[in-house]
Amino acid sequence: MSLRIIPNTDLEPQSNAAGNTWKSVGDDPNFEIRFDYIRKPFIVISLKSDGEKIDPRIYINAGGYYSEKESHGFALDNRFIFLANVGSSGWIRSLRIDPCSFPCRFDISMEAFSNRKAADIAIAEKLKGNMDGAIIHNLGNLPRFRLFMPTISFGPPVLQIEKTIKAHYALGKKTPLPDMASHATPWLSIVVPVYNAPKRYLDDLLKSFLDQGVPGTELILSDDSSTSEETKRWYDNHARRDNIKILRTSTNGGIATATNTGLAQASGTWVAFLDHDDVIAPHALKVIGKTIVENPNAKFIYSDEVVVDDQLKPMGLTLKPAYDPILLTGVNYINHFSIYRRDRLSHIGNLRTGFDGSQDYDLLLRYLEGVSAQDVFHLPYPAYWWRRNGKTYSRQFMAKATTAARKAINESFARKGVKTHVDPALTDTLHRVMFENVSEDSWPMVSIIIPSKDSYPLISRILNDLFERTDYPNFEVIVIDNGTSDEQVLSLYQQLAQTKSNFSYVIEKETFNFSRAINRGITRAKGEHFLLLNNDVEVMESFWLKEMVSCLNFEGVGIVGAKLLYPNNKIQHAGVVAGFGGLAGHWYLNQPKDYGGPMSRLHVRSSMTCVTGAVMLISGSCARAVGLWNEEDFAVAYNDVDYCLRAYKAGFRTLWTPFSCLYHHESVSRGSDIFGERKRRFNAEKENLKTRHGTADFFDPAANPSYDRRFSTPQFLPPEKLAAARRWFQG
Repeated sequence: MSLRIIPNTDLEPQSNAAGNTWKSVGDDPNFEIRFDYIRKPFIVISLKSDGEKIDPRIYINAGGYYSEKESHGFALDNRFIFLANVGSSGWIRSLRIDPCSFPCRFDISMEAFSNRKAADIAIAEKLKGNMDGAIIHNLGNLPRFRLFMPTISFGPPVLQIEKTIKAHYALGKKTPLPDMASHATPWLSIVVPVYNAPKRYLDDLLKSFLDQGVPGTELILSDDSSTSEETKRWYDNHARRDNIKILRTSTNGGIATATNTGLAQASGTWVAFLDHDDVIAPHALKVIGKTIVENPNAKFIYSDEVVVDDQLKPMGLTLKPAYDPILLTGVNYINHFSIYRRDRLSHIGNLRTGFDGSQDYDLLLRYLEGVSAQDVFHLPYPAYWWRRNGKTYSRQFMAKATTAARKAINESFARKGVKTHVDPALTDTLHRVMFENVSEDSWPMVSIIIPSKDSYPLISRILNDLFERTDYPNFEVIVIDNGTSDEQVLSLYQQLAQTKSNFSYVIEKETFNFSRAINRGITRAKGEHFLLLNNDVEVMESFWLKEMVSCLNFEGVGIVGAKLLYPNNKIQHAGVVAGFGGLAGHWYLNQPKDYGGPMSRLHVRSSMTCVTGAVMLISGSCARAVGLWNEEDFAVAYNDVDYCLRAYKAGFRTLWTPFSCLYHHESVSRGSDIFGERKRRFNAEKENLKTRHGTADFFDPAANPSYDRRFSTPQFLPPEKLAAARRWFQG
């Protein structure tokens, strides 16, 4: 059998005797493992990291494209052994392994065996050697022949990416040239710092600019003292063009200095930045110009982007949310194509040196300070092609770039008078802001409201978790019970009421109504903030409530939601997106516990329009502004969505944090909603949501118009018309 491992993107080989050590230089390293039609059936793959724990994912070929649906993710660890049975023959002749989702070093090797016994012997030998302590994962019998029925792909297969971007560009082509008569000429300057760029990169960049055919734009190439003769010759051959400026310096000053040199020669009202190895997408400048004309108050605009390989073939599509300053503190999701007002850039001093690898991140944070969120627009058009080749500064010097990013974030909060430090997020190269302005004895009082009835195993566990496994120093617990008759539960209530001064309960025998229970709890509460908590939740880490309360330090946040897992460690709640299925739905339902999602956004805090009421913190100011929960129209279902959308319309942000993670044994104590009166009530509440909030036509700002709203884990949807630029809060 010929067994071959083919390295694809974001990988660099490292020299060693065995030749199996690699370095990941980005966030999407992957290998394709190929085998012949006739082959040994059992494959053993060994994967070992060089120190740092890694999060591998294996994609199964079911006869089509690799997809997230046909993949398996694995929890962080140092050593892995994978066993798979690919059969002794088959038309399907490959699988894919992504060893990690961040830069690191690792060893990978594989062998094929004629039978399971031989494979087990080899695994045993490995466990005695350098794979001691490895976790063995049996992938079972993999598909061997193409499936006759197509499977729905929830991930980013190349074919669906190409369909989506082609649909955008076909619509962009039909867009008329914007009328920029009332704008200065040029209205847009595109500044590109260049250092030793290959001729073909510069050719691709120039062609992408000239193909736009949009008057009033200029391209400024600011060379940082290139030493490459190829680059210098290219400059000599392209020096005479009316709307092209080539600036050449004799001193190498770095990216920030070269960019500022270009900015000094820019004359456009608006400025954009490109890297010298990237290109402008078809018709992008027309669509950007149209956005500027339609939104005269805009201060900043950013677009979606396509990830391409070195030959400009699409590999990925980054679809972004509307402006989310909370997400921006965890990851620079805005990146390119970003359009700045030149006068404001000048006012803040342009780019700063000393932030190598994250100079654009620092610029964004400084530029957006003091800019109203209503003046920041997301353009849902893939206007930028990012060439992923692993050779950018931030990829080659990730540790330095990460340090610079955290310095920029800290300084951003310091300028607002907020003392912070920045820790790693769930992805080590991303960021978690830690607020330092709360001492142990000054945490605000939180009233924890738990609707419940009977269910001794559940209510006893969550109450024990609150009093014994939660390190928050200042809370009260209020149980709102709608008719418990279980003597164990009643005894538990009485015992806690006698021994815990911060525990109380109310028992009213009546039909379950979640909204009414919450309103009763809020009416009795003494706390500054309110935490809604289901009785079927289980605490995993003691700091969970401190994390949620600390998130109220972010400006404008009125509601905070937590990451919830099913007992099988699959995601139950990573935020609720309004509009899915015409109503609302949980995002990334049933994905693996450590799933990061696009841009690894599930590894950092972010804004959502809605979160579940199973674990929901509401600030006192939000509760007072929004009012009580709707007992009449949302007794059981969608009451949390209704409340969050009311808060959204009142101008409050809802924040979801992965750093507060709990188990949720969902609806164990209440039963099903699919029969009889419960079904009729559920259907009525669905209609109430559509009527009150227009969810059938609502495009959630946390998602993207090019996501298909039928699926929890969204797949790309080619547009039928171009979506307008959008803000987080419309209106």
